[in-house]
Amino acid sequence: MSFVRSLLHALWMLVTVVPWGIWMVTASLWSTGEQMYWKAARWLGWQIDALRILCGVQVRVTGMENLPQGKTSPGILLVKHQSTLETFLMPTLMPHPLAYVFKRELIYIPFFGWAMGRMDMIHIDRSQRAQAFSKVVEQGKRLLAQGIWVIMFPEGTRTPRGQTGTYKLGGTRLAVATGAPVIPIAVSSAKCWPRKSFLKRPGVVDVSIGKPIPSEGRQPEEMMREVQAWIEAEMRRLDPEAYAQESTNEPAQV
Repeated sequence: MSFVRSLLHALWMLVTVVPWGIWMVTASLWSTGEQMYWKAARWLGWQIDALRILCGVQVRVTGMENLPQGKTSPGILLVKHQSTLETFLMPTLMPHPLAYVFKRELIYIPFFGWAMGRMDMIHIDRSQRAQAFSKVVEQGKRLLAQGIWVIMFPEGTRTPRGQTGTYKLGGTRLAVATGAPVIPIAVSSAKCWPRKSFLKRPGVVDVSIGKPIPSEGRQPEEMMREVQAWIEAEMRRLDPEAYAQESTNEPAQV
């Protein structure tokens, strides 16, 4: 049954992404950056709705009160990355437009990538690290000044359920350079939509938003250790089953 439901969801994404991608490319000729963003968020919302209706995946959010208040309040979201789900989900939850930092190769994906390429996001060439980070800071400052929040996945790529990736410093370096606070976010998406899996399982995906971490007077390494500590502790609270093996491997107390 999960296969049939997952197949229907995949077909829904395929059927809708083609006209949406064409519409986004066409609409970019006259639409503003913010209008383009909300057009994209609407399509992403359709996919999350279909995930709930077809696959039985529910989303439960806590900590919305921790988000920066005010239309121009800056924020850098650093999100646990286990699945495609949180990539689609975050714009449907956040009250501000988001600018993703993503690898340039994604804009060449037919329809979906073409639409992303028409939006005011930060796409980088990861083979040129120094130039890539300079671009992130330059564009990040401009976007944050416009009230657009920057969103990054500090692990860089999707990590399997119950595992911890290498947390890279790009997000906290940007925070220190711009003075914007960092908001850590834990997401237990792999319970229902595992990394690189076609199958989606019914269940509840928890999204937990942590309190902002100020960047003034901080070092990127110190900030990222705090971000990682909060996210990984919260992941173990949200999805203890995934980390059960850790407790069995703990040394016995003498």
